Amino acid sequence: MTSLRPPVEDGALRVAVVGATGNVGTGLLRALADDPLIGSVTGIARRIPRDPMPKTEWAAADISDERSDLVGLFAGADAVVHLAWLFQPARDPAVTWRTNVLGSIRVFDAVATAGVPVLVHASSVGAYSPGPKDRAVDESWPTHGWPEAAYPREKAYVERVLDAFEPRHPGIRVVRLRPGFIFQREAAAEQHRLFAGPLVPGRLVRPGLVPVVPDLPGLRFQVLHADDAAQAYRLAVHRPVRGAFNIAADPVVDPRLLAETLQARAVRLPDAAATAALRALWQLHAVPVPPGLFRTVLRLPVMDTGRAARELGWQPRSSAREAIGAFLSGLRDAAAGPTPPLAASAR
Repeated sequence: MTSLRPPVEDGALRVAVVGATGNVGTGLLRALADDPLIGSVTGIARRIPRDPMPKTEWAAADISDERSDLVGLFAGADAVVHLAWLFQPARDPAVTWRTNVLGSIRVFDAVATAGVPVLVHASSVGAYSPGPKDRAVDESWPTHGWPEAAYPREKAYVERVLDAFEPRHPGIRVVRLRPGFIFQREAAAEQHRLFAGPLVPGRLVRPGLVPVVPDLPGLRFQVLHADDAAQAYRLAVHRPVRGAFNIAADPVVDPRLLAETLQARAVRLPDAAATAALRALWQLHAVPVPPGLFRTVLRLPVMDTGRAARELGWQPRSSAREAIGAFLSGLRDAAAGPTPPLAASAR
């Protein structure tokens, strides 16, 4: 373990962050370091970075490994924020299931065994069942996911796990954040590897060089900046709230917004044609994500974020346009972050 953690003053909170080196985790560590009410942070990840972080002590652990002592790492914590999630290998869903579902169950059980009073879990818009694009739904919308891809299946399954966990542990305040797609400049290299692959040349994704944007039925989705997502998690640690919260920035992203951003034309394209093309590329191992994930995006509902504003006191500082712009800028520059998952080249 490496640490810049000062002695914890009386009343200062101890927070454990599982998945602390990823897209959201790095932003959350910065937000917690700047929070005077936070005394110390345990940053937990499979591969810990070399550089220290203020208030943070790093600990290596793999939530998919039963030998990892999560109870020991959580002992004495006032809150656990669970962010860890494995997107790849998408071609081997048994691997992602072990981390994302079985690993999450281990985290939740360790929270209960260690007597941690607050659990904040990273759910997702991907947990939602297909829903409307012309109106926003609140947190009561069903969370059964979409069966064609591992990501929504696993997110929905973990929601069911928490449904059973909360009645068994009424003394634990459980918060589920359901964000839209999260972007920042420093995560561009990681997201390019995970979702685009070598067929999408990041340096060429710049205004004026991309001629067209496909205008697909249902292509309306929500995004937010990683720093804004981090603030939502920080607030969930502090505020005496329970339950689910949708978080996303305005405006809703659609083909017109993407075309304007890239100075391109939006061209109407049937869903079936795009799916067939992606299926062919997937079968050729030319893209890293299955067509089912793309079809999930086309079916996601638009979320109402009013509860987050009212009860968490959360408002995004960056617009959806700014979050997309930060990501595209990072994509063009092959921007990377200081942790193993965000590095320019990673396993």
